[in-house]
Amino acid sequence: MSKLAHAQWSSKMTFVLAAAGSAVGLGNIWRFSYMVGDSGGAAFVLVYLICVAVVGMPILVAEWLIGRRAQKNPVNAMAELAGQSGQPRAWALLGASGILAAFLILSFYSVIGGWSLSYTLNSVIGTFTGQDADGVSAIFGNLLASPGVLLLWHTAFMALVVWIVARGVTKGLEGAVRTMMPALVVLMLILVGYGMTTGHFGEALAFMFRPDWSALTGGVVLAAMGQAFFTLSLGMGIMMAYGSYLGEEVNLLGTARTVIILDTVIALLAGLAIFPIVFANGLSAGEGPGLIFVTLPLAFGNMTGGTLLGLMFFLLLTFAALTSAISLLEPVVEFVEERTPLSRVMATLAGGAAVWALGIAALMSFNVWDVPVLFGLNVFDLLDTFTSKILLPLTGLGAIVFVAWCLERKSVAAELNLAGGAEKLWHLVARYVAPIGVILVFVSSL
Repeated sequence: MSKLAHAQWSSKMTFVLAAAGSAVGLGNIWRFSYMVGDSGGAAFVLVYLICVAVVGMPILVAEWLIGRRAQKNPVNAMAELAGQSGQPRAWALLGASGILAAFLILSFYSVIGGWSLSYTLNSVIGTFTGQDADGVSAIFGNLLASPGVLLLWHTAFMALVVWIVARGVTKGLEGAVRTMMPALVVLMLILVGYGMTTGHFGEALAFMFRPDWSALTGGVVLAAMGQAFFTLSLGMGIMMAYGSYLGEEVNLLGTARTVIILDTVIALLAGLAIFPIVFANGLSAGEGPGLIFVTLPLAFGNMTGGTLLGLMFFLLLTFAALTSAISLLEPVVEFVEERTPLSRVMATLAGGAAVWALGIAALMSFNVWDVPVLFGLNVFDLLDTFTSKILLPLTGLGAIVFVAWCLERKSVAAELNLAGGAEKLWHLVARYVAPIGVILVFVSSL
């Protein structure tokens, strides 16, 4: 596909919504909430915000810059820019690792998205009403133990993702985020509003924003840095692909600030929606991954208006999962579309079918294939561990190193509209601070 023929976002706002939609996923609502609970609350939140600014933002800008300059999929983009800069074309492997990460992540992310769809239906039909802790745990346990049911929901979720992505950048990606992102924010605000009526909103505020510095351990700092890195969809080829649809008129640094603010606000709102309900029902904030699928359904099933609130919450979770899932499929589709004779629709069907097939192995990890396949991990855990601890940090590290060390410093400064002290600060952070932060997360996670 020629550069002139490459698809473009229709406006800066739709790009911001798409990038924020990618960042705002299960990681903000599911993972962020339980990590705040596990890591002692406000101390984790403060370190997370610092890490987003000094590690996440430079890498986000670097990935957009690579995609925008080349106007190609991540593999072709890296190959072209490396050639122009006199660097080995082996840098194309960086783009390939990002696409591979997106492909692998979506295969098991779709399984979790299926859980969210299932719980949305359960909320509609009142499955959680009057359930005790054992009953709610049994609902989740029965879901995981049923490969046929999991396959049904995994298939339904992937079908939605494929349908949206196949429609293209303007009709598909933009159309989806224009609808789902405002709906997601409205649902979140309604749930926060409900949290204010529980009598425990102040407790939630204190938990999230009044630091207990005794809880600030090395492990908490590294967990916050890891969450900051992963919440922005870095290292997955997504932001390179999204950047390739971006025009020269968009200010990358200013747009990155907007996306990060949106992403962070929604993560914090998720905490303010969830923790008042948790505290009001005498439940533990440190329940880990089960906070969303076990703890909250117990609360929804035993409160006035819980059926409606539960429906809104899991609808919110499904929207968040979908906005991230479509962004995960996009770099795969862009690569196939540009490297093969396949049309956009056929490239999406081919990529989606391959993701769906691998997802079957992931969902069987909870039941008939719950056995170690490598390093003592089943397929689901292996996919999660390999992507989050190896592929994402290494790909993100490669992107910031390439932009900061391989591209001409003056051209990068000009593209980012930086001069003087601001340019020197960017150079320092991009060359040293952000890479060291990623290396620390990478080494500690191993």
